[in-house]
Amino acid sequence: MAVAQLMVVLDATVVNIALPSAQHALGFPNSDRQWIVTAYALAFGSLLLLGGRIGDMFSRKRVFITGLAGFALASALGGAATSFETLVLARALQGAFGAILAPAALGTLVSTFRDPRERGRAFGVFGSVAVGGGAVGLILGGVLTEYLSWRWCLYVNLIFAAIAIAGALAYMRGTRPDHRPRMDWAGAVLSSAGLFLIVFGFSHAEVAGWTAALTIGSLAVGVLLLAAFAFAEHRVSHPLLPLRVILNRARGGSYVAVGLTGIAIFGVFLFLTYYLQLVKGYSPVASGLAFLPMIACILISSNTSSIVLLPRLGPRALIAAGMLIGGGGMAYLTQLTVTSSYAGSVLPALLAMGVGFGMIFSPAINTATTGVARQDSGVASALVNTMQQVGGSIGTAALSTVALTATATYLAAHHAGQLAPATAAVHGYTIAFTVSAALLGLGALIITLLVPSKSRLEELRNAAPPVDAAPVPSPALADALSSQSGSPSQARQADRS
Repeated sequence: MAVAQLMVVLDATVVNIALPSAQHALGFPNSDRQWIVTAYALAFGSLLLLGGRIGDMFSRKRVFITGLAGFALASALGGAATSFETLVLARALQGAFGAILAPAALGTLVSTFRDPRERGRAFGVFGSVAVGGGAVGLILGGVLTEYLSWRWCLYVNLIFAAIAIAGALAYMRGTRPDHRPRMDWAGAVLSSAGLFLIVFGFSHAEVAGWTAALTIGSLAVGVLLLAAFAFAEHRVSHPLLPLRVILNRARGGSYVAVGLTGIAIFGVFLFLTYYLQLVKGYSPVASGLAFLPMIACILISSNTSSIVLLPRLGPRALIAAGMLIGGGGMAYLTQLTVTSSYAGSVLPALLAMGVGFGMIFSPAINTATTGVARQDSGVASALVNTMQQVGGSIGTAALSTVALTATATYLAAHHAGQLAPATAAVHGYTIAFTVSAALLGLGALIITLLVPSKSRLEELRNAAPPVDAAPVPSPALADALSSQSGSPSQARQADRS
């Protein structure tokens, strides 16, 4: 499962390093370069909920292997591309199969690991990959591009897929659901179209600006379609996204945490990479390796948080503390200058952010999928990936706009001097880091207010009546039931409440 998740996450960043080389080889203009990244994000982000429901309807083992095989074949097509159009098509196919693969991987973890301690260990590993995979992509992309070819940034997925398929055939059980959920086609169309337009709107804003008619129109229609989707889910008997999945306070807060952290962490990878390469002159490999300390801290923090601290402290304390620590690391980066050193100005922030992000993702993903019924585990898992993907799209577009505006304003006021362009660029990066730090601080406040404390969760859990009890539970007890039970009868009781 972790290898499959690594494929999906690192492909969001590994190709970024290879883009200049791919552009030179295929001869497409700068104006088209963004589509190599956007095609993947559009297909992946818009089809995740549908992919999650497909995993709930059929044998998750078969869905998982199908997603792996399709992702590998799409990667092979991209690696062998001789034209810009073929490469864009391959990236879109990667995103589509990734939307099937990612929920199947997380959904399998949800349904396989039920013992709290085993679940903590599994989600510690999975959370490490989910948050650290982007940095791994930067390192791997730099090494492959510099020493082999940009095409190997795509071909490498064939190796990952072969390992994951072999593991699935050896260790996964192929079980079908006892009662196959029906497909909510109206919900699938509304959610996919709405998410597509939201991701496209933010991607287009990065290129054309926030006042462009296509940007405003895409975002407005996307919001309307998602509102129509939420309205429709109230009225269908077999919703694509059952509201019991997201209305639970602990799970809802966890989804918010994943989304806000997705905004911030993509900003780190983007602007810190720019700073190291364009301002400090690091090579692609060196700039990728500069993120290694953060990856190490993520590995330690994710596993410690999920295995040791989550059972003792509960999700609220861990996620809020992680956001404050990660926000502190972001705030530390706001003092960067053109002459700042890596050891004194970048490394401490990377260490703090690694610890903070590890404390957020593993507990948040674990809590967001705790107690979901078997028939809902795929779509609940898909929502985790959706929040991370949409958060990344928002973060990349919004923070890029903030940084570019701050850079232009600074350059207009301080245009003299040889270092003026570099100084203005760094000023733009620090403004983006300031916004990211503020978002994480806001997230800590939201999590504190939204997610119940560990003692309150235990009170609700202990107060929950038996499944077959006649009285319909109160809303508070229904909240506890939906967060802890995995049976359809309990889910129906929560819905009635």
